[in-house]
Amino acid sequence: MLRRLYKDQPASFAFTPANEAWAKGQISKYPAGRQASAIIPLLWRAQEQEGWLSRPAIEHVADMLGMAYIRALEVATFYFMFQLQPVGSVAHIQICGTTSCMICGAEDLVAVAKELIASAPHTLSADGKFSWEEVECMGACANAPMAQIGKDYYEDLTGAKLRELIGRFAKGEVPVPGPQNGRYAAEPIGGLTSLKEFESGRKQYNASAQLAVDIKDTVKRIDGTEVPLTTPWLGVAAPVRPARGKPVEMKPGAGVPADATGATVQEAKASSKGKPKTDGNAPNATPLATPEAKAPAGAGKKPKALKAARKGKADDLKLILGIGPKLEILCNSLGFFHFDQIADWTPAEIAWVDENLEGFKGRVTRDKWVVQAKILAAGGTVAEAEAAAKA
Repeated sequence: MLRRLYKDQPASFAFTPANEAWAKGQISKYPAGRQASAIIPLLWRAQEQEGWLSRPAIEHVADMLGMAYIRALEVATFYFMFQLQPVGSVAHIQICGTTSCMICGAEDLVAVAKELIASAPHTLSADGKFSWEEVECMGACANAPMAQIGKDYYEDLTGAKLRELIGRFAKGEVPVPGPQNGRYAAEPIGGLTSLKEFESGRKQYNASAQLAVDIKDTVKRIDGTEVPLTTPWLGVAAPVRPARGKPVEMKPGAGVPADATGATVQEAKASSKGKPKTDGNAPNATPLATPEAKAPAGAGKKPKALKAARKGKADDLKLILGIGPKLEILCNSLGFFHFDQIADWTPAEIAWVDENLEGFKGRVTRDKWVVQAKILAAGGTVAEAEAAAKA
């Protein structure tokens, strides 16, 4: 779905002082050069302040983060949680229309929204107080059908109940969010049948609804004063590292000239008498202890190769399990075109091929090419060859 900026844009945007402080606190979470990581929370706070994201708001956030405007615009238009057109001054209602809610009556909720707000989604009501849209699943399937009004979920709805809620919001009331049919949370409608001890000592509303009631921000435009600003990450001192004495200065390798990049081999004082294990390329290196020791470059004996396939027709080496198109081309480039060539390889010749299959080293032994090639050269089937390879 193509999302565009609204045709009528305000002249400017600025965070409230409290929201500005909050935004700077969010930016401080990230190391220098990574401030753009705060793009989503800052855009979200701009939307919570104004109700929707205008072009000046997007550009203001981009300026705070040192981002190109197009980068911030890409984020704002990609995520559907960002509203790119004005929403109702009192509330924007998001009705879940996915399977569970649809089965349980979401169409009745949509019908009420069309009647009381506007016939089309993302359209302001005549008085400008409300707008609505149908959205995908919001994860409250056990309380279907439901709608998010402002910041909170209103669950277990009916068409009549949504009509009542809209009327109360229009009068300036803020109905308690959460289940609207008497349930505490998502327990059976008749009450808990197990874990009944949970009912003792609980708060008046479930955790989400209780928080909404306490903060009173359900449909409120956020100005940053709702809750205290906390930035605990700024008050944590950097971990103290134990002293390690004077740092060891790296020294150029003795008698080693600089390479084309101007770098030289570097030496540092050894911290122990042990020798690190390497891949065998360094002088006096201790070879790595691997299941399959790396063969020296000159290992084995090169098999007899052909300049071209006999009579211009090569065997389909891809019939050997483990040989694909690229590996077949590589084999041909080495002079191997036929099953009988591979079938005759000696252990020394296998070792040579294993070492010289650049990018595919060890495949001859791993996939038992010689065993397979003997079967195929003798007229056996691919299934028989594969079975032998897997035996």
